[in-house]
Amino acid sequence: MSLAKVLLVDDEVPFVETMTKRLTRRNLEVLQAFDGDEAMAALKNDPDIEVVILDVKMPGRDGIAVLQDIKRVHPLMEVIMLTGHATVESAIDGMKMGAADYLMKPCDVDILMAKVSEAAVTKRKHEEKIIEARIKEITSRRT
Repeated sequence: MSLAKVLLVDDEVPFVETMTKRLTRRNLEVLQAFDGDEAMAALKNDPDIEVVILDVKMPGRDGIAVLQDIKRVHPLMEVIMLTGHATVESAIDGMKMGAADYLMKPCDVDILMAKVSEAAVTKRKHEEKIIEARIKEITSRRT
């Protein structure tokens, strides 16, 4: 069993292929998307994705716009933003919109792994709380 199921979103095919190999070797299950539309389709088709690793600079809709879409449709999704062109403003914007973290490319794989693990744990805890609240609501109606 993998440590977490992640979606890697970046328009740079060699980067995605290399990172997929590196993360898979570290026991992550990695799905790939090369733009925001592919990312949203993958999230719709696979409810088991726990963490999105999302590039900020992509042609068409950039990562910030995709982050907004992800958070609107999947509010509990943990998103780690990656960029080789970081600015303080884009980092602040991403964090304000709910990004779990923000890393510069090229990033150290061990640091990325730690961020992914942390994000997956956070998502699981939020989902557990929701399940507990629903169970409590259902059982309280019966009394």
